[in-house]
Amino acid sequence: MSQDIDYGNLMHTAMRGLIKTVLTDVAQNGLPGAHHFFITFDTRQDGVEIADWLRDRYPEEMTIVMQHWFENLEVGDSGFSITLNFGDAPEPLYIPYMAIKTFVDPSVEFGLRFESPEDEDEADFVPEESIEVEPEEEQPHHDADVVSLDSFRK
Repeated sequence: MSQDIDYGNLMHTAMRGLIKTVLTDVAQNGLPGAHHFFITFDTRQDGVEIADWLRDRYPEEMTIVMQHWFENLEVGDSGFSITLNFGDAPEPLYIPYMAIKTFVDPSVEFGLRFESPEDEDEADFVPEESIEVEPEEEQPHHDADVVSLDSFRK
């Protein structure tokens, strides 16, 4: 058994669970109010299913918008499927949660960003020795200088 708690992985699992919960609600009840989503995903991730022409156009990542028109939203344990309109051509997509890089709902300024393994390596937190900080002395309070504008009037 590992001696460390993998907080990064636990957070990613929780955030993907949040996306699943939100999409499940949208599948059952539709998008409420002004809510809409920008979802960026890695098109190279195992399990991603998109049309060949979309994969050719977006060989690494793609951003979809769920707003005015979408159909067949089905939410599963490991991903979701949806049909979106690309230039009057409906296309079915399947996106595993593991492929999602960002999930944004600009209507409420909410966003999630998933770090790639390369980013996580760079962002590993290494605690340093505790540093004691002396409390700062309170700075003396100075009253504001009042300038009369009468001398500048004509």
